[in-house]
Order: sequence, then C-alpha cells, then structure tokens
Amino acid sequence: MRIPTALFVAAGVLALSPGFPSLPGVADGVASNSVHAAEPLSFLEFVKSQSDALHGDDKPPANLAEWKNRKTKIRKRLLQAWGGFPANDAPLNAKVLGTIQRDEYRIEKVIFQTLPDVWMAANAYVPNQPGKHSAVLCVHGHWKGAKQDPHVQARCIGLARLGFFVLAVDAFGAGERGIGKALGEYHGEMVAATLYPIGRPLSGLQVYENQRAVDYMQTRPEVDADRLGITGASGGGNQSMYAGAFDERFKAVVPVCSVGNYKAYLGAACCMCEVVPGALSFTEEWGVLSLTAPRALMIVSATRDAFQFSVGEAKKSLAFVRPVYQIYNLPDSVKHAVFESPHDYNQPMREAMYGWMTKHLKGEGDGSPISEADMETEVPESLRCFPGETRPNDWMTIPKFAAREGQALLALKTAPTNKDAWQTSASRLRKTLDRTILKGTKPTAKVSVTESSTSPSQNISFESESGIRLTATHTVGNAPQRPGTVIVLSLDEELKLSQSELTRKVHESGRSVVTLSLRATGEHAHRGDSIRRAPDHNTAEWSLILGRPLLGQWVKDLRTAITVLTDRGYADDRLTVIAQGPAGVVALCAAAIDHRIDHTVTVGSLASFVSDTPYEGQRLGILPNGILRDVGDVAHIAAMIAPNKVTICAGVNGAGHQLNEATLQKTFQPTKHVYELSGTRGQFSVYPQLSDEDIVRKLN
Repeated sequence: MRIPTALFVAAGVLALSPGFPSLPGVADGVASNSVHAAEPLSFLEFVKSQSDALHGDDKPPANLAEWKNRKTKIRKRLLQAWGGFPANDAPLNAKVLGTIQRDEYRIEKVIFQTLPDVWMAANAYVPNQPGKHSAVLCVHGHWKGAKQDPHVQARCIGLARLGFFVLAVDAFGAGERGIGKALGEYHGEMVAATLYPIGRPLSGLQVYENQRAVDYMQTRPEVDADRLGITGASGGGNQSMYAGAFDERFKAVVPVCSVGNYKAYLGAACCMCEVVPGALSFTEEWGVLSLTAPRALMIVSATRDAFQFSVGEAKKSLAFVRPVYQIYNLPDSVKHAVFESPHDYNQPMREAMYGWMTKHLKGEGDGSPISEADMETEVPESLRCFPGETRPNDWMTIPKFAAREGQALLALKTAPTNKDAWQTSASRLRKTLDRTILKGTKPTAKVSVTESSTSPSQNISFESESGIRLTATHTVGNAPQRPGTVIVLSLDEELKLSQSELTRKVHESGRSVVTLSLRATGEHAHRGDSIRRAPDHNTAEWSLILGRPLLGQWVKDLRTAITVLTDRGYADDRLTVIAQGPAGVVALCAAAIDHRIDHTVTVGSLASFVSDTPYEGQRLGILPNGILRDVGDVAHIAAMIAPNKVTICAGVNGAGHQLNEATLQKTFQPTKHVYELSGTRGQFSVYPQLSDEDIVRKLN
C-alpha cells in the first residue's frame, strides 16, 4: 500500500509488507552441542522461507466439495483472527446532519452507530430519480481527506450519475474519526497497535463496520437491498477484498491497486488496517479472494504500483482464483483489469468499475467501461459531518475504544481465592501464553554453537532456529567473583549493552554478565524497519502476518540462549535477567513460561497493555494479538513467575510516562495478590525508581 509522503513523511511510500502449525526449522527440544554453523539468514529471508514452507505446495481446489470445505475453514480462521464479531449489533441510530443538493443527486451527511458509542461518519450520494437503486459502498484508502478526498468523491459522483446509491464512509481512525478533530490523521502504526492486545485488529473492525454500513444501506428506501457492491483503492482496496469476501450481500467486488499475495507483503510495509494476524498460517491471499466466488470480482492493477500490488503478484493469486470460478462455471465473473498507471484510482479505472457494477448489479451492458463525464468535486470541508472543531468531545477514537474494551476484559478476570486454585489457573494460562499467543517458544532442537574469545569476553554464537543465528557475549565478573549470572537484555538498537552503565555496575559487582541481541534487534536489526512511533514496524507486521508474533520469537531466542549458556557452563543455578524498556515484556513472558530464570528485573518497561493514547517508546513486537483477552495484562504475566523473584522498576504507561508508586502498586495488585497466596510475598517488589547501584543491590 502506498501512503503519500505529504501525509506521512516518516513512511514515505510504504512498500509492505490460532492454532499455529509446526513449520520446518521450528522443532521443539533441547539444544545440542553441534558445532556446525549454517549460513545465517536475514530476518526477511527467514520469514520468506517460513512462508514458502507453508504455501510452497499450494494447489487450487479440484472440485466444488473440496472448495466448500476450504472456504468454511478460511472463513472460520479469518473470524478467529479478527477476534469474532458481536453476537448482537448495536442499534444504528442513524442521523442525517446536512444535505447538499446537486442537479442529478444529493449528498447527505450521515452518522450511524457501528458499535456501542462508536459512530461512523458517512456521505450518502442519492440519485434524484425515484425508485430503488443498486448501491455501492465506497471505502477510502490512505488519502488525507478520507471520504472527503477528491479521489473518493470522483467515483461516488460518477456512480450517482449512473443511478447508483453510493455510501462513502470514513474508516475507524481516519477522516473525521481520528484522535484529533482535523482531517489527515493516519490510523496505522501505534494508533491501531492499541487494538492488538484486546484481539480486535483494525482489519477485522473495518470488515465489521463495513457490514454495519451495509445494514444502514439496507434501511434506506432508495436502495435495492439485493444489489450491492463495494470498491476502494489501496487500503480501501484491501477493505473491499476482505469485506467483499466475508459479506455475501456484496454481489460485485472491485478492489483497486491492492491485490498481490501475502508473501509479497513480506519485505515491504503495510498499514495496520491491512494486517490479518496469522493469515499465512491458514491461507494465501488467493484463498480470501476466492471467498467472493461465485459473486462478481474485478481486480484492478496498475503497471507502476509497488511490488506487493504489482501486476505480476496479482496474477499469482489469480492463477488460483480463476479455477474456483471455473468450478462454479462462471469464468467470466472474475476479471483482471490492468492499467498503465502508478498507484491510483484514476478515471480509466473508475470507468472500468462503472461498467462492471452496471453489468453485475443492474444487469445492463456487457461490462465494458462506461465513459465518465466531466465533473466538479466538492470542497472537502463542505462534506464533513462535523466541520472544523464541531465534533463532540466524547467521540470514540481507536485508542479510547481499545482502552474501554481492555478494561472490560480485565474486569472479567477474577482473583484466585487460594494457592491451589491459582496453580491450576497458572498452568492453564502458561499453556495459553506459550501456545496460543506466542505460538510456541521451546528452545530449538540441534542448535549449532560456535565459540570465540575476545579477552576478557567469550562470544557464543548459536542458532535459535534454522537460519536465525545470534551471539551472546559472556564476561566474567570482576574479582572477587560472586555466584550468579546476569543476562542484560534490551531491544533498543542504539543501546550498546556491553558499554551501558548498568552492565558495568553488574560486572563490577563480581557477577558474570551476558549481553544478547535478539533477532531483528540491535546488530540484527532490519534496515528501514521504523515507521513513525514503531521502531520495529515492518518486522513485527511480517511476523504477525506469518502467525508468529515477534514477542514469541524473542522469548524463544532468550530461552534458547539460556539452554546454550547452561549447557556450555556459562550460566550457573542463579540466573537473573535484567530487561530494559520494551524488553521487559519479553523477560516477563520468558520467566512466566521458563522457571530457570530465578530473578526477573524490568527497568522502564510497559506496566499495562491498556492505553487510551497511541503507544510511545514501545515496540510493536511486544503486542501480540489477543494477549490481554486470553492471558491478561502485564501484571497477570508477572504473577505466573511466582514463586521466583520479580522486581519491577520505573514502570511506564502506554504513552511512555513513568508511573508513580501508587499507580504502580495498583497496576501490579494482581501480581502482589498471587505472591501473597503463594507465601512468597518478599519475592515480588515494585519501585517507582531505582539507581543502577540500587538495582545491583537488589540482585542479592
């Protein structure tokens, strides 16, 4: 997906990128002492190899029965990835806030409720001719004006002139639905990231909200409820693909400059709204596109688009989609329209869409392009439901919605009443964290290890899994030496762990120190990974698409490192992990699953996944889909470490602000409660601030 540089200068032109099956090279087991070193892969090469292992042997369905079986499974897995949809829809409570009258149509400014207290802003283009009309839902991409943008207006006006009822809607977090009241916000990166912990990714919310838009259209007396279509470009094309595939009320679907295949996303950058967590673990993009069959599908591609949306990559998906339409004996109901153009939804593309919609919704013509007459679009501000600063102050934004839902999830988690009840619950939660959320973190079998000395340190190079080679640096503590090995962990690329003040203090205390860069971080960082507030934007998204969240991969790296260090005699029975910043979540998850970690210390780390503002100073990779829903908050993860020791220092909220002692104590009350039940109250402590010297003293 392309995001205009005028909008999002940090992104420039973004080029992209539940029950997880075992993959080649991701075997569980105990590390061996093999010294054979395979050639390491870059992280991008690694995720692509994982994609190949999943779908390198894909074949189109041979018959209708086989396809219907696949279709059912894909729909089920999509719904799971999106966190499910509400069992009961909120009332629409639609309101028309204003009207613009034109010769051939009128434009209504409409709002309606999609979820409780969540309102969608829309423009309805209503033909002046009497009677019921075929209708098209127009969803926008990442243009600054959203539904108000001339790119979107043009197709709406063109369709309205042809007698279609058109509804143009603002996506959650965009247009009139941003955090602020002005147009032009971007709803991706760490804005939409607030939705992952609650298990409601933006891609799924968009599908559900577009279904509610259909519900609204079907209430309109001007609409023929059985003749509905959807179209959009770029991110709007992605919305068109998913909503068109999932909601069978759409009889004609036209995604523009958005279709390629999931593997092509690996290596580029995409918006959060285009990420379906774990998509590659159960399908390639052709499977989603094929859900539209036997309904009409026209894919529009541009010859000068980004690689992931290129003509060639779209053809790879179409090679599987066409046989599905052939199974239904409707080969002409799928079409690939290619235009000499950059990323766009230009006039020739619109004219092709007009012909397709006219044929398949009105039953008129042969689908050939219909010429578009000259038009004049409206001043964007005039189309707003809430021009200027008039939007209500209590308007529900993405982070506010995520925080509301997160608090509701936490309210459902009851405190254990006794030690036995907690141990039963903790065992279940550990399995859920490891298998369902992190997708498996056991150390990889047959790890190859090589060692080299760079006095006074020892470098231990090892494979965390096939193709991923990491290096741990072990330094013996200053004399007099003290028992205990300390792993110092950070995800910050700028931090030189071996040279940090905290590392030096630990070393001076006489303890052995191990520094380690996890995959896709530090010395292994992927170039160009950062997008605005998300320093690991691309690698985290690729991992989500693959179905292996970075948090799980990082925990696997840490656990494998512990195994290697223990087997090689570099770690004794008193193992401490000190994790700085976002790495604190990695350390807590690892310690919750792996009790070889005797003491976990977090410094300046996230204290809660719940945030009513975009995350600041965090990593996208520590936010796996559904962790708050299925496991709990940071405090619940820390509780699973009991009876081993945990020290929380200088915890921060989602906005990156350090919390005071009272707030920290309240936030970690679930942890304190479990340690009290376990009779190990002294093993858990929370501090608003500690010096490096104080942290070292707490290691005693």
